[in-house]
Amino acid sequence: MLESLYLVILVGTVLILLAAFSSLLAFRFGAPLLLLFLSIGLLTGVDGLGIDFDNADLAYFVGTLALAIILFDSGFGTSLQSFRQAAVPAVMLATVGVLITAILFGFAASWLLGLPILEGMLLGAIVGSTDAAAVFFLLRVGGITIRERVRSLLEIESGTNDPMAIFLTIALVELLSSGTGLDELGADVFLGFVRQMGLGVAFGFAGGWLIRTLVSKLAIDRGLLPIFTLALAMLVFAATGAVDGSGFLAVYIAGLYAANSGLRSAPSLKRFQDGLTWLAQIVMFLILGLLATPSEFGAILLPAIALAAFLIFVARPFAVWLCLLPFDFQRREGAFISWVGLRGAVSILLAIVPLIGGLDEARLFFNTAFIIVLASLLVQGWTLGLVARRLGLVVPPRIGPIEKVELELPGTANHELLSYRVVPDSPVARGERIPRWARPSLVIRDGQSMRYQYAGRLRAGDYVYLFISQRYPPLLDRLFASPARVSPDDAEFFGEFTVDPASPASGLAVAYGARVSDAEADLSISQMMIARLGGRAEYGDRVTVRPVELIVREVGVDGNVVSAGLSLEPEGGRGGQIPLFLNLRDLLALAHKVLGRRKAD
Repeated sequence: MLESLYLVILVGTVLILLAAFSSLLAFRFGAPLLLLFLSIGLLTGVDGLGIDFDNADLAYFVGTLALAIILFDSGFGTSLQSFRQAAVPAVMLATVGVLITAILFGFAASWLLGLPILEGMLLGAIVGSTDAAAVFFLLRVGGITIRERVRSLLEIESGTNDPMAIFLTIALVELLSSGTGLDELGADVFLGFVRQMGLGVAFGFAGGWLIRTLVSKLAIDRGLLPIFTLALAMLVFAATGAVDGSGFLAVYIAGLYAANSGLRSAPSLKRFQDGLTWLAQIVMFLILGLLATPSEFGAILLPAIALAAFLIFVARPFAVWLCLLPFDFQRREGAFISWVGLRGAVSILLAIVPLIGGLDEARLFFNTAFIIVLASLLVQGWTLGLVARRLGLVVPPRIGPIEKVELELPGTANHELLSYRVVPDSPVARGERIPRWARPSLVIRDGQSMRYQYAGRLRAGDYVYLFISQRYPPLLDRLFASPARVSPDDAEFFGEFTVDPASPASGLAVAYGARVSDAEADLSISQMMIARLGGRAEYGDRVTVRPVELIVREVGVDGNVVSAGLSLEPEGGRGGQIPLFLNLRDLLALAHKVLGRRKAD
């Protein structure tokens, strides 16, 4: 017995090490890392090295636990500002978008696979949500820097659309198992959805408050604090699920609330959760890969690939366009959001539910979902950076490399203790002074410590320790960072000209014939841009004022735009003229143009 135990531990450890080493290949060749994790599981499975793993219940249990950890970390890593900026369109995509995708995909699956419409919708619900692990990795770790609004929407959507897909999948499996039909998809299902989501939100906020309160009040050893926090998160997840609420939504909200409420030791907790999340992703993808049987894929390979193409190029884009129609997203932003519809472990995990439920076509659902996930990771995951650059959404780096360490202060202080290493060619190395509000206190030079007042001009290699308000670290980063290398292509991102954001917006109408309303004519360019951006401007944001486009180059501490570029081709350049994803403003402008032509005729 002990020999078998050691063998299981040995095999599991080797697989985890292989998955960790595969990250080197992923970063070198641009391959989706999660695809490599899944491939390792497939290659070591029954049709590969011969590891026979066929325990669907265990796979679902491990996958569920791993997904809860991933969602808690994703909520923990989402800032409240980002959430406020994109919460409404993201939630729209996470609910209505998943439903639309499931319905459209259901009809396609019913036709291509010869399934009843209810079973087709079940398959649509299984692949209806984007995968949080895949999206978070590609956006946070994959080196793709896109506009903050789009980035926030994608992260929030991927973190909140799983509950909708899980609810639909379980509800449809129960309907099919009981032998009822479409006539049962009525008020009971709707009320069940409202109950699950409502309990998820309520338990999520209550759990987040509980985590923040206990972590702040109890004198827990630092080594035990991350374990304690994780256990509380799992308590929130399990308790919500026990009362028939959405535990996945609850654990995401709990992480979001706790992290944005001044939680003690948040940086160390985040580092612990980052490592644990990586482990959860690896284990989940490996186990799901082991559960699959590639030799069974051949019978449904062509219709599954056709369904993957329909999902990527039809169902997801249509759902995104319809859900984002009321919001002021540019066409290329809508195109990119639709492309970041990666399916991953969540879809495979949900495909296990029919196996557990004992449905006749359960293996068909699982194999089809697995092929769709592979196709999604191959096509969308491998080309995400290319598509972002082609659409002109990649934001050039604001600053170059920086060496900074955040040191924890006791309690919930409103200040941070930062340690910067002075790098060559940085502004401070060239003699620029550190502002007084930064409170520089200590300089370490050649192993010797000295007060900042006696250090003189800072040199490359010095370590500077500063107490600073939580609002100002981005400003200090610019002082201590090396110069950013901006390519000619990136330089085009900011437009052909610069404008003074403090000048009146009416000047744009005079100089460029820009369409500025009477109310906007009395505002400054900065005020007009902020108003059109929904009250908050971010680096790289673009505001179309036909026939020109304004680009945010720099935002001050007070939130005002202090530097802006101007492009003469709003939808041109690398983004191209995209005929789809028209927002409400574009449609109204198009309707006005058509009506004007008819009147002229």
